[in-house]
Amino acid sequence: MTEHLVSENLTEMKYSEHLIELRKRLIYSIGAVVAIFLVLLPLAQQNYHVLARPLISLLPVNSTMIATDVMGTFLAPFKLNIYLAILVSIPFILYQFWQFVAPALYQNERRFGVALAVSSIFLFYLGLLFAYSLILPLALKFFVLASPENVLPMTDINSYLDFCLKLFLAFGLAFQIPVLTYIIIFIGILSIQQLEEHRKHIIVFFFFIAMFITPPDVFSMLALAVPMWLLFELGLWITKLTTIKKEHP
Repeated sequence: MTEHLVSENLTEMKYSEHLIELRKRLIYSIGAVVAIFLVLLPLAQQNYHVLARPLISLLPVNSTMIATDVMGTFLAPFKLNIYLAILVSIPFILYQFWQFVAPALYQNERRFGVALAVSSIFLFYLGLLFAYSLILPLALKFFVLASPENVLPMTDINSYLDFCLKLFLAFGLAFQIPVLTYIIIFIGILSIQQLEEHRKHIIVFFFFIAMFITPPDVFSMLALAVPMWLLFELGLWITKLTTIKKEHP
């Protein structure tokens, strides 16, 4: 009876310690986002100008961006500043999460987790850069050129921000395909052979997804579908390479 009570107390202590540790990691993460937000706040207008530069460069001489809301000129850069703070804080937030779960993992699981986290972060940022530097100008050029001659394009700053965020998020997630492919094979959901056998169906699926995510033009669709295909092949190649190393150390 006494041993049972002692065991329950130890379990409660461990559980409470986990909650305290989790709260600490959450506080650190939120604190990092707030700190970066405050640092970037004086640059909010300049940051939005950088985001809007691809559109501004394509607008006709007499056209400009507009704000349909009274507080739009303040809220759009403010919201962008929040998103940027979260974006910049992602590595630190993942590090805090890792510090919380790492003590419960074995050494090989830790190495595996670190490799996946670093790869995922790198690919996510690469997807954002790819979307901003290539896809966004292509999409905007299509919309501006497709507008009727008697219509002067004037984009609302909040609508433009929402459009960019959706586009960036879509490409950031799409660039996680190598990591997702590796995990699917690693945990045994599908094998390398099964994925290779259904390669044609997977490629068609990528084009189908790209058709809905990207703006309605062929170039944007290809600009997402082809990288998704190549990233899928990269995931397969990396998985094969690591499998060979395990089998022949």
